Amino acid sequence: MRRLLFTLILLAGTAPVWAKPHVWAVFGDVPYGQSASDTVEFDAMPGFIASIQADRAVAGAIHLGDIHSGKQPCTQAYDRAVFALFQRFTIPLIYTPGDNEWMDCHKRGEGGGTWNRDRQAIDYVTDDHGELVDFAGGDPLENLSLVRQIFFANPGHTLGRDTVVISQARGSAGGAADDAEFVENVRTVDDGVVYAFVNIPGGSNNGEDPWYGAPEPSRRQRHEIAARTGATVRWIDAAFAHARSSGARAVVIGTQADLWDTDERGPAHVAAYEPYVQAIAEGAKRFGRPVLLLVGDSHVYRSDNPFEDGAPCVMEPAPGEPAVDCMADAARAHLGYHVPNIHRVVVHGSSLPLEWLRLTVDLSKNAPASASAFGPFAWTRQHP
Repeated sequence: MRRLLFTLILLAGTAPVWAKPHVWAVFGDVPYGQSASDTVEFDAMPGFIASIQADRAVAGAIHLGDIHSGKQPCTQAYDRAVFALFQRFTIPLIYTPGDNEWMDCHKRGEGGGTWNRDRQAIDYVTDDHGELVDFAGGDPLENLSLVRQIFFANPGHTLGRDTVVISQARGSAGGAADDAEFVENVRTVDDGVVYAFVNIPGGSNNGEDPWYGAPEPSRRQRHEIAARTGATVRWIDAAFAHARSSGARAVVIGTQADLWDTDERGPAHVAAYEPYVQAIAEGAKRFGRPVLLLVGDSHVYRSDNPFEDGAPCVMEPAPGEPAVDCMADAARAHLGYHVPNIHRVVVHGSSLPLEWLRLTVDLSKNAPASASAFGPFAWTRQHP
């Protein structure tokens, strides 16, 4: 019976409507460590998960990527340990990968290596026994393959409580052969709201920072960027197309990358994200209804609309201080858009206390954009 249902879902091109999961727990950039041996946040995760599940109204969870910091190595053992943590969820968990668990594994700080100009080769980080510290020496493609094998072994199904979603690997987004690789790009529908999650890693300019610090990106790296960019744009386009054809009331896009985080290096650092920004902007304009963009990556809570010059913006304050008005730099990159029906929320991450966002979806509401609400969406920050 289950196989028949799954076949019908694929033919219809949509996931089944979940049993009204109007409340979500959203978080990302966790658990982080300040060194390879720092397990404080990892050890706090069971309690963190329990705090989410203690709220009986929460029916689904979303992890926006980065399962360790840029100071921790990329190992198979660690990935499997986090997978085991995720499986503690008794509600569906949707996870989208971040840069730290694959794209940035090549970096020396994560146990990868450094390009040796004299030898024209990579000096890999090794342990006291001469063994590679990182899985596959930090090779980003091999680590992405590992993430897919562990966290997406059953494409079209969530972590935690097994719930069917549409995976790009199983659901066409234009018929491109490359789509079959992207098991991590998923979509689901909840009571008239379309949710789409895409693999856009943050922090490294869409992967155009050359791997291992080589003089220029390799052919493998450039191919990866082109293939993923094309597949991701197709998946975003498909989500909005489905929202329009199905009469959806709102759309949620989830990704790890904060597409506007210039990381103090200026707009050129995020220029390679432009295809995604354009796809979201054009999709939202055609859709004409509320679109919520959920991201992690930059670690500091933020509520704004970077597609609208001069839109209100609230940013996480320093401890004990009032919220910071960040209107002046709400659109630091990707300028020139005018899409008022989008709102972005950056979730807090990377540091204690651990935090999750309690996102409530109520289609009877149409709130103006604010620090804690937009259209049918309202959210509060939760500290276990």
